[in-house]
Amino acid sequence: MGKSKVLVVGGTGYVGRRIVRASLAQGHPTYVLQRPEIGVDVDKLEMLLGFKKQGAHLVEGSFSDFQSLVDAVKLVDVVICPMSGAHIRSHNILMQLKLVQAIKEAGNIKRFLPSEFGFDPARMGHALEPGRVTFDEKMIVRKAIQDAKIPFTYVCGAAFASYFAGNLSQMGTLFPPKEKVLIYGDGNAKVTILEEDDIAAYTIKTIDDPRTLNKTLYLRPPENELSQKQLVEMWENLIGKKLEHISISEQDFLASMKGMDFAGQVVVGHLYHMFYEGALTNFEIGEEGEEASKLYPEVKYTRMDEYLKLYT
Repeated sequence: MGKSKVLVVGGTGYVGRRIVRASLAQGHPTYVLQRPEIGVDVDKLEMLLGFKKQGAHLVEGSFSDFQSLVDAVKLVDVVICPMSGAHIRSHNILMQLKLVQAIKEAGNIKRFLPSEFGFDPARMGHALEPGRVTFDEKMIVRKAIQDAKIPFTYVCGAAFASYFAGNLSQMGTLFPPKEKVLIYGDGNAKVTILEEDDIAAYTIKTIDDPRTLNKTLYLRPPENELSQKQLVEMWENLIGKKLEHISISEQDFLASMKGMDFAGQVVVGHLYHMFYEGALTNFEIGEEGEEASKLYPEVKYTRMDEYLKLYT
């Protein structure tokens, strides 16, 4: 048995480009959907041509042409769709329903990995409006996958390092604060933060692994399960300076939603669940899931003290 052939839908996106690179690095024949919707976005064109140089195959297809999706799916064994579910970028989760239909029609796919990677939506039934739309839509996609009896793996459970580590989890910036740092509540809720290339590496590891078939892979490597206070302390130790810590209460944080646009309200809601509830880590993994670093100890994931050195 050779390695599974992989189609990445959304391969020029923030997570998608890393999935493509990881798939190639792990020796999978890798196909990337080339969508006419990119128009004259030359950055995406250059990325696609770069993938081609590295050995990926470009496959034309469009969500507005159902048969083209079916034809693309028939070329491979596994489909991964890391399309954006973030309102601060683009929000395309329900577009995956067309892909689910194409996979069902093609009838040959042995594993589908839809857009997930963050909170486990199955655990977010209590989520606040308006941010809960992300979880509700992911559950609609999950139901369609399971109704169509498509084999799946859901990859969940980590905050992206670029958004949550270097900035010490501050809103509105991607760089660390110079003097003052906002601490959410007591700052002790645990959050798993992973470098995005590590997320991609773990994702690709699952696709030929029977242990993750029809299960959720939780990204919770123990050394990267950190509280915000621990993260801030790592940074302070690196720079040899104490920042002024300003705690914001749960009530004040939620009140800050007022007057924000829709995307801002979504972000506040998600941060609330992450830093006040600890929703990425406040549960035991049961029979429905596996933990990534236990299954794949060969993945040498980046520790956050090392990652933060990039910002010094």
